[in-house]
Amino acid sequence: MAAFRTLDDAELQGKRALVRVDLNVPMEDGKVTDDTRLRATRPTVDKLRAGGAKVILLAHFDRPKGKVVPSMSLKPIVEPLSKVLGVPVAFAPDCIGPKAREAVNAMQPGDVLLLENVRFHEGEEKNERKFADALAANGDLYVNDAFSAAHRAHASTEALAHRLPAYAGEQMRLELDALDRALGNPERPVLGIVGGSKVSTKLDLLRHLVTKLDKLAIGGGMANTFLYAQGHDVGASYCEKELAETAREVIRLAGQNNCKLFLPLDVVVAEKMAPGAPARVRDPGSIDDDERILDAGPETVERLCRAMANSKTLIWNGPLGVFEMPPFDKGTLQAARYAAKLARDGKLVAVAGGGDTVAALNAAGVVGDFTFVSTAGGAFLEWMEGKTLPGVAALSR
Repeated sequence: MAAFRTLDDAELQGKRALVRVDLNVPMEDGKVTDDTRLRATRPTVDKLRAGGAKVILLAHFDRPKGKVVPSMSLKPIVEPLSKVLGVPVAFAPDCIGPKAREAVNAMQPGDVLLLENVRFHEGEEKNERKFADALAANGDLYVNDAFSAAHRAHASTEALAHRLPAYAGEQMRLELDALDRALGNPERPVLGIVGGSKVSTKLDLLRHLVTKLDKLAIGGGMANTFLYAQGHDVGASYCEKELAETAREVIRLAGQNNCKLFLPLDVVVAEKMAPGAPARVRDPGSIDDDERILDAGPETVERLCRAMANSKTLIWNGPLGVFEMPPFDKGTLQAARYAAKLARDGKLVAVAGGGDTVAALNAAGVVGDFTFVSTAGGAFLEWMEGKTLPGVAALSR
């Protein structure tokens, strides 16, 4: 984190702080159904207010593609955000121009203002200089607190950092610190768990991780492709058979980099994917034609837990099975709870991220026990793949 300026380095009194946050929350009938991302903004807002800054929030909602789409306005978020922050939040019906300027000019130190959806302007996603200049006109300093949008080179995530003194917000700082502990400068041995359904969406990730980790466990539907690549019949399971050679390449790459690869020793199968469907445990070599692999087996999970106990750092992306559907949630929940216990006891630095992963950890009731859980989907994945995130790189210049 030495390469990033934080709010501890900033003179805040009376300054207009343009703060990029992530307010892209799930909504139903105009109501926020999960305020996790709203709550994540509070530490930065509190710190800025305590320092006497005027807090001006920049955010996007959904994908209006450069047009004003009333159903994608940030206005419905004002009330729940105000409740979370514990202070009134003013709203401006535009993020640039006279309406934004008028709202900013009316602010006093400690006030909070939310500007309208930055994606209502084409210049946001095009990272246009003119649009970035118009945003910058309302600020004295820039704070990026939206790691989840840091993989996008947009005006409010990248260009603004070159126009104003730029700082990492508190959530961004936590995220970058945690990710550095997990892959940048981790305590070894490091174990990775990568699950989910498709190998095709995580090829770059797997190729990168086997060069960085000491151990890598592959679960979920993607493990089926690896089992098939090793000559096992996977029955009616989801399997990207055309990627068998790619899976073998990953296995070879792991061997060349001394990364121990864990593939399922046993699996849980059923003839149909349905809640409460009769389930059986099978060895990878004895799956019937009409059976589907839907979870990691007990022996596989037990070995994974032993691998965790013998590791110092864990990084996790993707469930081990169809965790949303009992009885195929057992493998993921058992592994998650064991990792959480090790983290609670101070024996493991456990970092996890990705939408399905967060949902699985919530289902297990252990989100608060992990060392850090990232709510950033695409950004977390691209960071794990070793890619440069424009929003982070802009802060370090």
